[in-house]
Amino acid sequence: MELLGSPGRTLVSIVLFNLTVIVLATMGYMAAGWSFSDASYMVLLTIYTVGYGEVHPIATPYLHAVTVGLIILGCTGMIMLTGALVQFLTITQLQEILGGRRVKAEIDKLEDHVIIVGFGRIGVMLARELKAGGSKFVVLEHNEKRAAEVRELGHLCLVGDATEERFLREAGVTRARLLATVLPNDAANVFITLSAKALNPGIEIIARGEQPSTESKLLQAGATKVVMPTHIGAERIAELILFPETARMLRSSEKFSELERTLRGLGLELEVIVAPPKGALTGLTIAEMEERARGKFFVLQLNRQGGDTFTSPDRGMIVQDGDGVVIVSRSGGASARALFEAPAEKVRAGRSTF
Repeated sequence: MELLGSPGRTLVSIVLFNLTVIVLATMGYMAAGWSFSDASYMVLLTIYTVGYGEVHPIATPYLHAVTVGLIILGCTGMIMLTGALVQFLTITQLQEILGGRRVKAEIDKLEDHVIIVGFGRIGVMLARELKAGGSKFVVLEHNEKRAAEVRELGHLCLVGDATEERFLREAGVTRARLLATVLPNDAANVFITLSAKALNPGIEIIARGEQPSTESKLLQAGATKVVMPTHIGAERIAELILFPETARMLRSSEKFSELERTLRGLGLELEVIVAPPKGALTGLTIAEMEERARGKFFVLQLNRQGGDTFTSPDRGMIVQDGDGVVIVSRSGGASARALFEAPAEKVRAGRSTF
């Protein structure tokens, strides 16, 4: 019953049944001394009920039995195959029509929702987190196979190319509060950002970037934040190598994991940044760093390169080259990291510059 429950499986079963009948009947005629071409021709004439006449006389009880069995099973199989084809095509078309209308109706009802462009590795994880957080979202994916995966997971999905404005409109970009374009194609992400910002100037856009040079382009195009997955991966590895104890505490502790989720819900991010040589903030006190950051982050912990760890460090402590600074960032790790990695400002003393 389970096999017959799906039109697709039913169709496959009937095709296999017909192929079995054709093979057995052909072998039956060949056992009577017929050639393969004559036997297969006779089988096709019979199951399709064409009736052009026998290739050879059906003169023995054995040939009578083979032919009668072929007529009963072959003709029955073809009738079943015709019915299954009609059922499969009809149901498939109805599902596409009704399913498409249902999805469109649900998307049209959305307000202040999130649009996820692309359902690759990052898109899958993002959709899972948003669903767990109870956020309303729709996935815009151009690949039909991936779109089917989205539907199987129970997410709203619209099939289309996000670089075309009409699909962004259908996804409700004019009513959405945020768009996350996470395609592995920098040019497409820039174009989608431009289009979305033109359709809805007030929308917040989080864009994925692969090349470092793309970050500035995405920001100029209107992206609110830019995420660089390759950089994040490298930073996590460096964090594990340089400060294994801190990394284990931040990434493995259930308490800190819960803290990270809470902070993320408030638009904050917990990050470990290594103070680079001759960086803009290297050599400053923690108080001076936070003042220079103008509220973009505050320091939670300081890890000296030698191994000493200072939780809630004194604001007068100086951050040295190679120290690990645990920060809570308001505008995302990429923006805070840019402050650390900027070159140190030159200081003028009389006619000399240091």
